[in-house]
Amino acid sequence: MSEKSAFVVSADWLEERLSTPGLSIIDGSWYLPGRNARADYEAAHIPGAIFFDQDLVVDPDTDLPHALPSPATFQRHASSMGVTEDDTIVVYDGPGMFSAPRVWWMFRVMGAQKVFLLDGGFDRWRAEGRPVTSEATKIAPSAFKARFDGSHVTSLAEMREIVETRSAQVADARSPGRFAGTEPEPRPGVRSGHMPGARNFPAGTLSENGSLLPLDQLRRRLEDAGIDLSRPVVTTCGSGITAAVLNLALESLGHNDHRLYDGSWSEWGARDDMPVAAGPQ
Repeated sequence: MSEKSAFVVSADWLEERLSTPGLSIIDGSWYLPGRNARADYEAAHIPGAIFFDQDLVVDPDTDLPHALPSPATFQRHASSMGVTEDDTIVVYDGPGMFSAPRVWWMFRVMGAQKVFLLDGGFDRWRAEGRPVTSEATKIAPSAFKARFDGSHVTSLAEMREIVETRSAQVADARSPGRFAGTEPEPRPGVRSGHMPGARNFPAGTLSENGSLLPLDQLRRRLEDAGIDLSRPVVTTCGSGITAAVLNLALESLGHNDHRLYDGSWSEWGARDDMPVAAGPQ
């Protein structure tokens, strides 16, 4: 059997541990307009799960969507959810491997070590007849102590230098149409296209039916997309959410020199002073 990511746990594993002390289950669902993540959570969730609002746990001092909050802000939100940095944290979303990896990445950036993702997501969990509830989860007081690791994050200034010097590879998780500039961006005022020199690697190609691909297939797909796993990589997407799927894949393969450009295309594409290329990679 092909080797799987060490950061993914099975539904059987989680169901057997639902009442385990020190386990925090987090619904990290986020969707484009058309599906309401909070309403879905309130209607049905895994017993004991808490909702992580990716539109709320952000930097309040910027207009950029989903910008990573300061350690103090993240600490406050995590504590209000009853989570500590020492918990075993399992994150899921609806379809699996879509928005949950962003929450996985955020907790790890803020110092939590035991952070995992649920294989198959909530949609498969429910389809398999596993326990769900609409009851509100009782949250016990906690104190999350953030230990921010900035080596996982790339700023706009750093991103511009990377594009100019090609000191790291840029992996763009958006769709091929948005990358090539043949499809419009969903956010007003954002140009179409991609950063010069970037490689297109749609996040959805790294999973099948809500499961992250086995390691040998992840490696092959990254290499087929032109990613040299011996060199640094910076990931990007529309607003920093699906780029985290690429970071998950890289981390799963033991690639340690990778970062996420948090502003992503929402920041880069909205600025007239940033170079933009069009067409396929």
